[in-house]
Amino acid sequence: MYRSILFFLFFIAVSGLNAQTISGEELLEKAISYHDPEGNWNQFNGELFITMKTSKGADRDSHLKINLSEEYFYIKSSSPKDTITKEFTLQKEACTIAFCGSTTFTAEVAKKNRLTCKSAKFYKNYYTYLFGLPMKLKDPGTTIDEKVEKKIFKGKEYLVLKVSYEEAVGKDIWFFYFDPKSYAMEVYQFFRSDEEGAVKPATGEYILLSEIKVVNDIKMPKIRAWYFNKDDKYLGTDILK
Repeated sequence: MYRSILFFLFFIAVSGLNAQTISGEELLEKAISYHDPEGNWNQFNGELFITMKTSKGADRDSHLKINLSEEYFYIKSSSPKDTITKEFTLQKEACTIAFCGSTTFTAEVAKKNRLTCKSAKFYKNYYTYLFGLPMKLKDPGTTIDEKVEKKIFKGKEYLVLKVSYEEAVGKDIWFFYFDPKSYAMEVYQFFRSDEEGAVKPATGEYILLSEIKVVNDIKMPKIRAWYFNKDDKYLGTDILK
């Protein structure tokens, strides 16, 4: 009986050791080893096909081409319910925009459809960030909190990494939820911050990740479902095809 109690206490101690002893950088390295075991992200050269479903409006399909080594990004978006297409291409600093297949359009059309190089850069940053996670957390300007917490989210326990950014990069505070055994990234969440850098609880969103699709030997989440933090209101779902 005495040995059984000792074994039980030892088991409890070891099971709680993970979050207590692992640092933020160590957790990030383990997560990257799971998602990108060959270290392919920094030289990523491939295509992604994404369907966005929202609670309102029509689905939207996006075709992306990304070549990080060549600093090349292309996105073509369209809706199955209309004939409008938008294309943005960035080749280093060169920017090209096409609307319904033509690079010639009026200023009114450009304003209405946000056909600007600023939009092109936004799409590039948005998609390379989200599909490059957790590897993108190694980028300059990223601050990894050394303290790893254990949290229960939607009934499951996770190892949680807190991430903030230098002001020039962004003011949001992010939390990344990893499976404590596989180190797979299954949830990420962001909040706005106040002037002191503290989290504003009623802001931001959380994203539930499910299924895995392997692209260029990188394990990417296939499904990303977006919700508001403040009321759990559903926003939409991105599906990697």
